[in-house]
Amino acid sequence: MNESADESARKRLEVFVGEWTMVAGPAGGPPWPGTGRVTFEWLTGTPLLVQRWHIDLPEAPDGVAVIGCDGMSDTFYQLYTDDRDVQRIYEMTLTEGIWTLRRDGDPFAQRFTGRFSEDGSTILGRWELAEDRKTWKTDFDLTYTKVA
Repeated sequence: MNESADESARKRLEVFVGEWTMVAGPAGGPPWPGTGRVTFEWLTGTPLLVQRWHIDLPEAPDGVAVIGCDGMSDTFYQLYTDDRDVQRIYEMTLTEGIWTLRRDGDPFAQRFTGRFSEDGSTILGRWELAEDRKTWKTDFDLTYTKVA
């Protein structure tokens, strides 16, 4: 009875596995200087996906996130940490090519929506925040491109 009853949630995470480049910038504006590298790989011997990123921009944090799911409820979570010593837990969904992350903690609420291209090689995303927990504004746009 301790095993996950549904492995389909975990299998959906396979779309992330590999190396990606990352470009970010203000909504509708030119990208910020520097690029990023992101890798997604399975933690050996576990059903956990590890995301690591490095960004060639001193103001932007490098970090690590661990993604897992509750196989009984088909619910994903991302545990995030970065080199600023910030730790956060996001509720996550991955449905029909749409990847979302959301949290409603201090000091503000955050959400991310990323859309996979038809071939799965690009994710166009946007981070938003709501300092008052109601009024959402764009923080920045983000594009992941899978390295062949």
